[in-house]
Amino acid sequence: MSDHNTSERAPAAQAEALERSLGDGTLLRVKDLCLHFRTTRGVLQAVDGVSFSMGRRRSIAIIGESGCGKTSLARAVLRLLPRNVYKYTGEVYLDGTDVMKLSDEGFRQKVRWVKASMVSQAAMNALNPVLKVGYQVAEPLMVHHRMAKQEALGRAREVFRIVGVPEDFLHRYAFELSGGMRQRAILAMALITNPQLIVLDEPTSALDMLTQANIFNALKDIKNQLEVGFILITHDISTSSDLADEVIVMYAGQLVEHSLSTTAYRAPLHPYARGLMSSVPTLREDKKLEFIPGQPPSLINPPTGCRFAARCPQRFERCDQEPPTFTVGEHGELVKCWLYAKG
Repeated sequence: MSDHNTSERAPAAQAEALERSLGDGTLLRVKDLCLHFRTTRGVLQAVDGVSFSMGRRRSIAIIGESGCGKTSLARAVLRLLPRNVYKYTGEVYLDGTDVMKLSDEGFRQKVRWVKASMVSQAAMNALNPVLKVGYQVAEPLMVHHRMAKQEALGRAREVFRIVGVPEDFLHRYAFELSGGMRQRAILAMALITNPQLIVLDEPTSALDMLTQANIFNALKDIKNQLEVGFILITHDISTSSDLADEVIVMYAGQLVEHSLSTTAYRAPLHPYARGLMSSVPTLREDKKLEFIPGQPPSLINPPTGCRFAARCPQRFERCDQEPPTFTVGEHGELVKCWLYAKG
């Protein structure tokens, strides 16, 4: 068993590392967040005890296979919950406020689209086809800041320039815009109230490669110009590397690794994270692409030990018996794997 030049630290050190913020102050702190759904087959553990923190003006990419809990985690943070919620517990501090203690109406008035907003995966579904795009982008200002319509439209015009949308598109309908322009309009809607946090849920999944590149260039410009943090949810590892300062790897509803992007893409620690990175082609090196055999476990009846054990090439007896705990790596990485535990 390799210790990879790391050791298991005391619980206090692990908690400190979990709550570390690599920016100038903590914007978001999530602790032991759980979101379970009631289904006809049983309780599905979509998010199961996830903890992490995020600094101001930082960008975190959350990566993993489909069904690993990425979008459910984002919706748990923003309290965009369906009706079949069975369990929703944990702590979520945004800008120092424990938002889990707010009522639904208090959260809507003080947090959602005020301090935090979201860019959804399907832009066309997020736009009303019978209202002009400019009005829809300006509407959050009229609702949350009681701003007059013309003043709000003026602000929308400014944000359109930031995201690269021509001003005359204010007076168009959603069906008159291309896919890339609709996505930029949704981004403008997310930015309109000057939130501190924007969650991007697969923001370019339905777009062609050139449009994807243009959207990510716009996001990088926004990150440099405005004081905003991004959470990028994606299965596209190659594009996430352009925007991310840090990377969270999720597997079967749990966080298994959290590290800086400078090490996450080049030297991941967790066997699952290494498998993900080995499956991505690169331009600058000729490498043999690999894949992860098998399938993720059921989140209705997950394994007792490590949830990745059945697919792990370095599996040993302890992996089947006990769920692993976090260990702090030599570069401050957090990895949830018995390979790095002392002894």
